[in-house]
Amino acid sequence: MKNFIGTYECKIDDKGRIKLPASLTKQMEHFADQPFIIKRSVFQKCLEVYPMAPWDKLMAKINALNRFVKKNADFIRMFTAGVKTVEMDNVGRLQISKDLTQFANLNKEIVITSAGELFEIWDKESYEQVIAVSEIDFANLAEDVMGNLDSEDFKNQE
Repeated sequence: MKNFIGTYECKIDDKGRIKLPASLTKQMEHFADQPFIIKRSVFQKCLEVYPMAPWDKLMAKINALNRFVKKNADFIRMFTAGVKTVEMDNVGRLQISKDLTQFANLNKEIVITSAGELFEIWDKESYEQVIAVSEIDFANLAEDVMGNLDSEDFKNQE
C-alpha cells in the first residue's frame, strides 16, 4: 500500500476546483487511473480523499456491521453521508462538490496534507489552528498513542 507524503498550500476556485500540486498528482498516478473517494472527516471539519483500494478495505469492515443494530445503521449513514467519487481532470484539478466545500468551510486558501494512505483537504486557517498545539501537548499525545507499542508491533506492520 502506498502512502501519501507532503503538505501543500493550494487555492480553491469559486466553482470548487482545486489545482493539485505536481508532486501530489505524481503520487496519485500510483493508483492506476482509478477514481478517488472524497468524504467528510469524522473528527474534524476537513475532507478525506481515499484511493479506491483503501476505501474498499474500509468499506468491507463497515459492511460487516450488523445493520439491525440501530447505532450501527446510524453510524453507517453518517459515515457515508456526502461520499462522492472524484477524478482528476485533464489539467490536474479535483472538483469538490458544494456540500463538501461547505462542510469543510473551504474558501480561497486551502491545505492538502498527507495522512498515510489518504490525504486531507483543509481550510488553511482551520488547519493551522489544529496543528498549533504545544510541543508538550504533542509529546503527550504521541506517548498516549504510540507509547505502548513495542518494536515487534512495528516489525509486524512491514
